[in-house]
Amino acid sequence: MRSLPATVVSSTLEGPLDWPDATVVRGDAVDVVARLEEESEVPLRSHGSLSLNRALMAAGLVDRVQVTLFPVISGQTGTEPIFQGAADFDLELIESRTLDGRTQELIYRPTLHV
Repeated sequence: MRSLPATVVSSTLEGPLDWPDATVVRGDAVDVVARLEEESEVPLRSHGSLSLNRALMAAGLVDRVQVTLFPVISGQTGTEPIFQGAADFDLELIESRTLDGRTQELIYRPTLHV
């Protein structure tokens, strides 16, 4: 991942960042991603920010959702469902693979549930 260009949407960070080929952009994240999607010749990826990913899904800017399942039950330590508060989406499975005999990677195409 560090070899790919990155855009960081932030109102507090200043460049340069300790990440090769990273650019800091200010503004509304959904607007920034919509503009990047129009300008980019390669697919965009988003990692890490649950609130950003929820906002991108709500804005219809997500073409695929990749879910990696790790076989663990965290009944005592799990604190926040990752899609809590998000809209309802139907997920069409478009790709899957098992990584190590336990961990599965599932890729879905989301559509807003109506």
